[in-house]
This record gives sequence, structure tokens and C-alpha cells, in this order.
Amino acid sequence: MGYEDKVLFGDRTEAGKQLAGMLKPYGSEEMIVLAVPRGGVPISVEVAKALKSPLDIVVTRKIPIPSNPEAGYGAVAEDGTIFLNESLVNRLGLSHRQIEYQAEQVVAEIRRRAELFRGDIPASSLMNKYAVIIDDGLASGFTMVAAIKSVQRQRAARIVVASPVASGNAYSMIKPLCDAIVCIRIDHSYPFAVASFYANWYDLTDDEVSEYLSMWHKSCA
Repeated sequence: MGYEDKVLFGDRTEAGKQLAGMLKPYGSEEMIVLAVPRGGVPISVEVAKALKSPLDIVVTRKIPIPSNPEAGYGAVAEDGTIFLNESLVNRLGLSHRQIEYQAEQVVAEIRRRAELFRGDIPASSLMNKYAVIIDDGLASGFTMVAAIKSVQRQRAARIVVASPVASGNAYSMIKPLCDAIVCIRIDHSYPFAVASFYANWYDLTDDEVSEYLSMWHKSCA
């Protein structure tokens, strides 16, 4: 399958509109949409708009492999929740101290982003809420697992994971951890790259994410 055959969406906004259509049956007065920054924010804005739901963020980041920073062996969430790929950790021979040190660095960056993106708006209470966690794609799935575990710790009543695309491995790993998982495309090809499903895909900047969220809050005022 060539690159052109994989493209499903013009951009994240278009993907969000399509995903919103699939999520309509899950609509609820207690629903809150949680975007995983950065890429999940434009998609979540479209979903929250269509479902008339509140919108917040759940910030997670991968823990990079020391010898290959582009890859990760786990992920951390804003509240310090850590998910590790234990088999990979064992293969890499990482010590508890190494993992703890890296996780602390990642948490510091996560909290910086959370403060930047939320501004003066406090984090939403998820107690007894119906949380829909959204990202622009699920490749390894590590950051989404950390997000799920973080939301569980905040005692959400129900968790639905939604993403325009997911690798087969990520889908299989995440499905047992939530009440439902909604994807437009589950792809089993290797290598899997989220960008290959979008005609216009690039890494959003912090400023762009802040602008999306600022415009959302202004529209709700």
C-alpha cells in the first residue's frame, strides 16, 4: 500500500469532524472531552463542538530511550502516573534510578505544558464523569495508556478512547483498559506512521495549541 492509498484526512480538523460523527452514539450530559496535546487538540475541539461537551486536556509524554530519543520505553502523565513497557525496559537493562530520573524530567516538561495550555483555568474534576480521551493517532499506544491510568486515578466513571487511526498493536493493548475504543481506521501494516494518514500533517507548536484552546474557551464564554 503506497502513501497515497493510506491518506484518509486532509488535516486534523477534518479528522475531528469524522471522529465526532462516530462518537455521537456515546454522547452524554456527563461527558467531558480530554485532548492529548499537542496533536489531539484540534481533533478534540471538533468533537467537543459537535457533541456540545466540555473540553480539557490530559498531558502525557513518552519516556525516551537514552540511546534513541525518538523512541520511547514508556510514558508519563501530568499527575506522575507512569506506564512502562516492561519487556523493553528489561532488554535495555535500565535501572530503577535511571527510569526515575528520566521520568522526573518528563514530568517537569509535562507540567510546564499543562500550565501553558490551561493558563488561569483550573483542571476539570473528572469524578464520576464520562471521559473521552482523544489523540490524533495511536502508534505505540504508550502515551494513551498513561492517560487512561491517570484518568482512572481521578475516578472517572467511564472512559472511552477515540482516535482517527491506530496501529493494530496499540488498539489491542488499549482495548481492555477502557470501556470502549473508537477508531476510524485500525492499520496492521509495518512500519506504522500517524502522519501517513493525513495529507497535511505536521508537529503543532505550543503556541498553536494555546491558540486552539483559547479560541475554544472564547467560543464558550
